Amino acid sequence: MTSRKITVLVADDHTIVREGLKSLISGEKDMEVVADVDTGRAAVGAASKIHPDVAVLDIAMPLLNGIDAVAQIRRTCPGTATVLLSMHAEMEYVHRAVEAGASAYLIKHRAVSELLTAIREVAKGNAYFSPAVNKFLVGDFRSQARGGGPGNGQPHALTQREREVLQLVAEGYSNKEMATELSISVKTIEKHRQSVMNKLEIHTIAGLTRYAMERGLTARPN
Repeated sequence: MTSRKITVLVADDHTIVREGLKSLISGEKDMEVVADVDTGRAAVGAASKIHPDVAVLDIAMPLLNGIDAVAQIRRTCPGTATVLLSMHAEMEYVHRAVEAGASAYLIKHRAVSELLTAIREVAKGNAYFSPAVNKFLVGDFRSQARGGGPGNGQPHALTQREREVLQLVAEGYSNKEMATELSISVKTIEKHRQSVMNKLEIHTIAGLTRYAMERGLTARPN
């Protein structure tokens, strides 16, 4: 009897990378790519319809970054394990990914050699982290054990909606366009936008864009 294949959703805004990931995964007898998308928001939508076993997401995608997409997927599809691909090994990113519910965190330039193992592990309910990330996790755990606290806290506690608005601001969306994208009123967008500025103490678009890019909320402005 043939065992059921692991169903995988792939999300990356770079077509060449996405096609490469699809080819790599589809080449395995025990895996099947059931959908591929190019934004975090599309990943959330596809996952809610398909309920794949595993979702593989780039951390920096337009409309909705990978970390916030993971949080939404975990809420709507608790049976879907998530794998994040990132250029960053810093603990700020790893902490946010773990808090969002990511089952695996891979450094992108090592993803080809680690991805298949990660998919199989998270499909079994395990966690998987790149060796470089593991080193940081161990160091961070030791720091906390000595009473040093987490290696990198988040000084500005933005809500998920505020992070979404911040990302769209950084990507050049107008208030009206954001309202349409998020299916809320322009007045609500303005409220969230002002709250973001107040919490971050940043009151220019350039400053918000720089902040978003430095923290991996967006890859680049439009």
